[in-house]
This record gives sequence, structure tokens and C-alpha cells, in this order.
Amino acid sequence: MGSFPHIVEDCLGVLQVLSDGTVFRSKTIQFNMPVIHHQNSVDFKDAMFDKTHNLHLRIYKPASASNFPPNGRPHKLPIVVFIHGGGFCLGSRTWPTCHNSCLRFASGLNAVVIAPDYRLAPEHRLPAAMDDAASAMRWLQSQALRENGVSDAWLNSGEVDFDQVIVLGDSSGGNIAHHLAVRLGAGSTELAPVRVRGYVLLAPFFGGVVRTRSESGPSEALLNLDILDRYFVMVP
Repeated sequence: MGSFPHIVEDCLGVLQVLSDGTVFRSKTIQFNMPVIHHQNSVDFKDAMFDKTHNLHLRIYKPASASNFPPNGRPHKLPIVVFIHGGGFCLGSRTWPTCHNSCLRFASGLNAVVIAPDYRLAPEHRLPAAMDDAASAMRWLQSQALRENGVSDAWLNSGEVDFDQVIVLGDSSGGNIAHHLAVRLGAGSTELAPVRVRGYVLLAPFFGGVVRTRSESGPSEALLNLDILDRYFVMVP
């Protein structure tokens, strides 16, 4: 008689993997920071970019008045593609750690920010996340080309500069941004007329078969738990 499935991997109860391969994701996460639902200077909305995998992204756009600098001449808004972190296993464009940051990027940089979701491990093994990020970039290209005569009104080529794109990745998102850079490079014509001018990696996560000294040190687990506790707590 076989034993009942038991937990073999547990990330603070948010993500659990059972011995029979079942993956449990908690839907009762309460974050220690509020989600900013409204900001006068920035609008945001969601759009699907991959119907096959039911993947969505969130678009942030400064209010139209911010398109006019003091000299009164309108200019096109650059684009920042923000890829969230989460160890390839956690995270979403809707989480406050991602959403609130994107609001600040859009407002502070006076740029359109695009934050795509991607398939998460362990249900979807790598390089699924990298493939999804590349898919999001191809979606952006389709908007620039107005494929089938259709594009999102928020990405009007008269207001948005597809020639000035920056890819920004945080933690594991930085790893994904790195792989995009390897695939596409800066200034690649593969996505034309979209042109990526650079890649910014914020505390990028890179792992290997052999643990680094910091990964095996006694303080690493406490450091990770301390960081995670700043962002969410579990609701009983």
C-alpha cells in the first residue's frame, strides 16, 4: 500500500510541491504593501499577448498631459519592458512588488512600461519563461507593425517611440533579460521596427550546478527569509 503524498518542497506555503508531483499554489497571499490601484499621473490596463498559453501583460502609460514638455512640443514616449522576479517560480504583473514599481517607472521616466507575465516553474520548466519573454517582444513588434491593421490604441506610433526600448529585469527577471540580450542583442533588426537600446539587470539571479559561497553560507537562508517577509505574509 502506497503512502499518501507529502510535501517535498515548500516556499513559505506560497508554493508547495508534493511527492507525487502535484504543485500547490496558495491563493491567499496578503502582501505587506498595498497595491496602488490608481495614480493620477499614470493609467494602466491589461492585454493578452499569447493566446496559446493565456498570457497577459500590463501596460502603463503616463497621462497625455505629460507628453508635452515645457517647450510645448510633443515628443514620443520611450518604452520600458519590465520582467518581474520570483525565482522563476513566483510572481505576477499584478503583485504589488511589480505593479507599484511599474507605476513609478512610468511616472518617473515618462515612459510607457510593459510588464508581461510568463509561465512559472515547476509546472513549466525553463526555458519556458525565456520563450514567453521573447513572445512578449514579438507582440510589441506586432503592435509597431500594426499587423492585420490592428494595434492597441495605447501604443499609437505617433505617441510611442518603438525605436527607444529598454528591457529591465529584476532578480530572475534579470536572468530572463540576459537571455533576451543573448538572443536579440542591442539594436537587433530582428524585431524591427522595435529597437532595443539596452538591457538593465537589477540584482540578476544566476545559478549553477555548484553552489556559490554566498548560496551555501549560514546567513543566506536568513537573508532570503528576511527579504521575503517584507513582501508577503500568509493568511490562515
